[in-house]
Amino acid sequence: MTAITTDRVQDVAREVHRLTVDTGLPFETFLERYERAVPPFELARYADRGDWNAVLRAAAADAPYDFMIFWKLDNTALMRASGDRWQSVQYLMGNHTIAQRMFHHDPGILLYAPLRTTIYQDATGATRFSIDQPSAQFASFGDPEIAAVGVELDRKVAALLDHLDVPVPERLVSA
Repeated sequence: MTAITTDRVQDVAREVHRLTVDTGLPFETFLERYERAVPPFELARYADRGDWNAVLRAAAADAPYDFMIFWKLDNTALMRASGDRWQSVQYLMGNHTIAQRMFHHDPGILLYAPLRTTIYQDATGATRFSIDQPSAQFASFGDPEIAAVGVELDRKVAALLDHLDVPVPERLVSA
């Protein structure tokens, strides 16, 4: 990682590892499994809570595998008019209570939190799950406490993939 900083601009070059897993499952089957394990975030459940401990308890209850879906876009429907017939859905998946542990040090981390994921069917018909390795994104902030949470997120993504019974990239468990 290299950083160039002037008075008003910081330019950080970093290595990115896009991890793509062949799920071995039909598209709709994996999509359903993923969305069951990663439920939708419900803002009303967290808005205006004055007690952070209550927020932590609610998030733990709402996200059994540590993640919730903050946003979803059905790319299949979006691109259909172009004539493309790929099946693809993208998500912002995360946990605001985990992000807060980094936000506390640098609010710029929200560029990468929640994590962006994509589930798609490739040209061979294989259903794939893609994500950029979290630790590589968060290490770019140059803060060891943020980087440590990034490594923790690697492990949490690995645990989610393991729960979904798909291959776990070695990079997620060896960082």
